[in-house]
Amino acid sequence: MATVLVVEDDEYVRSAIIQELSRRQHAVRSAGRALDALREITQDPPDAVILDLGLPDLDGAEVLKMVRSISSVPVIVATARDNEAEIVRLLHAGADDYLVKPFSGDHLNARLDAVLRRARSTTPPPVLCIGKLEVDLNRREAAVDGAPLTLTRREFDLLAYLAARADRVISRKELLTEVWQQSYGDDQTIDVHLSWLRRKLGESASAPRYLHTVRGVGVMLVTPS
Repeated sequence: MATVLVVEDDEYVRSAIIQELSRRQHAVRSAGRALDALREITQDPPDAVILDLGLPDLDGAEVLKMVRSISSVPVIVATARDNEAEIVRLLHAGADDYLVKPFSGDHLNARLDAVLRRARSTTPPPVLCIGKLEVDLNRREAAVDGAPLTLTRREFDLLAYLAARADRVISRKELLTEVWQQSYGDDQTIDVHLSWLRRKLGESASAPRYLHTVRGVGVMLVTPS
């Protein structure tokens, strides 16, 4: 059983999806507007989101970007836009899967089960500990040597992404795609945020403790020996 947030403004469609998911023993919450959905995800994160694109207050594609800025919750986009270029764009923007309306209950549940399996197999523990660095993913808090760190949203996202992949070299392209949710951009943006993060961790590029630059490849958060 999973907790699923259904974001759909059409009452008939929303009711049908809720009924189908409830029949499969899922706990279902719903929202008819984008801002209500974002509030739900922030305050009480679900296990998965079914996101309609045609919402009355914000376009679903914009909602997807906002969700990805605050959460890694699996998102299945439900859309009537049967356009390959649009679907590819949504997948690049952070959607985990998509369904083209109309769809059957069996199809919905098969897609939902698949994204939940993937999420459960890759979900890091809620508190990551690398040496004396602790990153609490649920509370979005971090501390080093027992002292809390004051981080911006982007700094925390960057630290959490690297911490979940400790001792692996992460390319700048991957950081840009996964943390900034951009397919292209300026490496300088990443370097600036890494510099700020190093300062708050009490280190520098010339004397790293956790954040090590691998020249020409990327950056790695290292477990101190």
